[in-house]
Amino acid sequence: MAKFALSHGWKNVAILKDVKQDYSRGLAQFFEEYLTAHGGTIVKDQTYSSGDKDFRAELTSIKAAHPDAIFIPGYYTEVGLIARQARQLGIKAPMLGGDGWDSEDLVKIGGEAMDGNFFSNHFSTQDKSPVVQDFLDKYRDRYHAEADAMAALGYDSAMILANAIKHAHSTDGNLVRDAIAATKDYPGVTGKITIDDKRNATKPAVVLTIKDGKFQYVETIAP
Repeated sequence: MAKFALSHGWKNVAILKDVKQDYSRGLAQFFEEYLTAHGGTIVKDQTYSSGDKDFRAELTSIKAAHPDAIFIPGYYTEVGLIARQARQLGIKAPMLGGDGWDSEDLVKIGGEAMDGNFFSNHFSTQDKSPVVQDFLDKYRDRYHAEADAMAALGYDSAMILANAIKHAHSTDGNLVRDAIAATKDYPGVTGKITIDDKRNATKPAVVLTIKDGKFQYVETIAP
């Protein structure tokens, strides 16, 4: 999302993170590191706690800093309220987030205030690639519902495990571990996946926007 912000000329960014969530603090840290290393500035860094309902004090401080955008790496439960209150305060800057926004309840909570904001996710149902569309069709047939990012991640995890067993020609734990670690450019639903030397999955992210209460694909960003 830092890459995305800079590509849109949003160099002066405020952060509003959930101090109680390692997830939120971690995303904020990496966002700030990348943004500032590539010419951006964090003009205001504010915090809240999970379960908070009133964010007006933090948002008023952010408004005074005149940010180009606001990075809110939290969960949809608070983000919807934050967006609603930000717009009520007259803040027009776009809001950016991560996969913690991925819920239909985001729009139920935030309403029209969510329109025009952006968040990163693991895949988009609008991706026309055969891998994605085949997965979506099979998911609908079995569960009579639309797959979300967690379903796609779960599927890719299972398929990477199966692929590792196949290449190891064994279910021995050590051999399977080594085969998983050797995974490179696996064609997953969430993109081409490579396991790095820290055992993290290196893969692209998609950026979605909210328009008329619906998630819409914007672009794919490589790691």
